[in-house]
Amino acid sequence: MKATQQLHDAGQSLWIDDITRDMLDSGRLGNLIAEFSVTGLTSNPTIFEKAIAKGGKYDDAILPLVRGGLSAEELFFELALDDLSRAADLFLPVHQRTASVDGWVSLEVSPLLAYDTQATIAEARRLHDKAGKPNLFIKIPGTREGLPAIESATFSGVPVNVTLLFSKADYLAAANAYMRGLERRVAAGLDPDVRSVASVFISRWDRAVADHVPDGLRNKLGIAIGQQAYRSYRELIASDRWQRLEGHGCRPQRLLFASTSSKDPRAPDTLYITGLAAPNTVNTMPDETLRAFADHGSVGGLLPPDGGDCDDVLAAFSAAGVDIDALARRLQADGAKAFVASWQDLLKSIGTKSKALA
Repeated sequence: MKATQQLHDAGQSLWIDDITRDMLDSGRLGNLIAEFSVTGLTSNPTIFEKAIAKGGKYDDAILPLVRGGLSAEELFFELALDDLSRAADLFLPVHQRTASVDGWVSLEVSPLLAYDTQATIAEARRLHDKAGKPNLFIKIPGTREGLPAIESATFSGVPVNVTLLFSKADYLAAANAYMRGLERRVAAGLDPDVRSVASVFISRWDRAVADHVPDGLRNKLGIAIGQQAYRSYRELIASDRWQRLEGHGCRPQRLLFASTSSKDPRAPDTLYITGLAAPNTVNTMPDETLRAFADHGSVGGLLPPDGGDCDDVLAAFSAAGVDIDALARRLQADGAKAFVASWQDLLKSIGTKSKALA
């Protein structure tokens, strides 16, 4: 049995962090579902940018959109929604079999809106309505300005993948925004079953401190952050507040581990998969990490609900001069900037391709 199947059987969903038209047309995504226990996916503009700029798979679709006068951003969303709608259909049997717990795909709002609450709310609703798929998450960043948008989108019935979370505090802020949206739905007599995931980024922690800590602490911070977030997740779903919501028919916002490819060539390429195995969570990973885990990964012990040794590890980093809270704030700000840069590269590539085709 492949390690991917073992991890799936242990209760963790494996999602692929990739979507291109070639994956769909070639049947590669279907193969990942059938052979590697993949039950969902996320997407990002970097993947689309490379596929559009360096290949011709999108050319036939781009040309009529260009002739229709669409802007680069409008054109992107048409292409992305087409791809994600096809992917959503592939995952629909999983979605139905798991009573909508799994089988999701994700599309993000423009990163340019990360600090604009009202625009994010409007765009999340527009994209969700335009797609018309029951298993499509809209990705909204968990920035300070994004939190009210998460609450409002949830209240409106829009399933949200909260992205750009880095710390326990970020996770809890996102979870509270989600619960406020659910509480408003319950109070209004609306269907309380609106799903969400909270995506905590892992590997960027270790990359940020790699040159500033002793060798004995290398590649340990990300997993400790994941353990801490998992403890908070388990505590939250056991709380009186959540139990009241569950009594009304609400379902938990699942914790998702993102950015789980190892960036250090000296570290195991399956570091963040083996180290963050936990039931009732999601791990989203690139294709190469998924295949590496299937080939030579292993499922050892699962994350303990109490966070294991995360407090000791985090204390060791503090003693080594790492300000965890300050670093979390910097990582989120840097992440938002990186998303914007990728988005601008994407729009530039679409513009270049559109001119060439026209």
